[in-house]
Amino acid sequence: MKEKDKSKYVGLRITDKQASILSNIQKNTKLGKTEIILKGLDFLCEFYSLELDKEPLSEELRIFKDEALNYAVELKRSRKREEAIREMVKDLRDIDIIVDKYQGEKSALIQILLEIQTKNHWLPKHSLMWVSERLGVPMTQILHIASFYKAFNLKPRGKHIVRVCLGTACHVRGGPRVLESAERALGIKAGETTNDMKFTLESVNCLGCCALGPVMVIDDDYHGRIAAPKVEKILSSYT
Repeated sequence: MKEKDKSKYVGLRITDKQASILSNIQKNTKLGKTEIILKGLDFLCEFYSLELDKEPLSEELRIFKDEALNYAVELKRSRKREEAIREMVKDLRDIDIIVDKYQGEKSALIQILLEIQTKNHWLPKHSLMWVSERLGVPMTQILHIASFYKAFNLKPRGKHIVRVCLGTACHVRGGPRVLESAERALGIKAGETTNDMKFTLESVNCLGCCALGPVMVIDDDYHGRIAAPKVEKILSSYT
């Protein structure tokens, strides 16, 4: 394998032998590398669904299989291997659609990540690996960008983001009681996400609307001068 060819494999490391096999498969099937990986994962699911303990045929498939299981755990879901892999493959195919919309341009990296985050509410590791593979951008660079910008989240977040202000103005008007009511209603503490991935609860120092304190914001909806007993009813209105 020529040295210059190694730059093609940015997201996932593969051996020279694997690269040779991959090259032959590509020539015979006219498929791209990423499509071959997806078909390999689909093939692996068939073995698991038949309750056969078939190990992946390549290191790349093993990596994605492991990421699928990690993904299921992070989303607090207990599921079979094949179900976790199939869900991840669906995510990867959705990412293909987003990347293709931007013609696979490296300059569109941030916009691609934003679209993935909008869909998932966070950036799963396998999504970043796939973007790295599709765009030919090093994983380290993608992780740096995802970590640098506050718009991105590398940990699971709920469908609805609930923020309760504990700034001075809100604090003296009952902000802590509002937060306690939200924690009790959701069954979680500030900084946590509900098991159904519906709500993420956060406490913040200021929301820029002190005159409305105490304030709770759900997504982009501001609930001002809120009384603690009303918190549960407000939360229940979000589906």
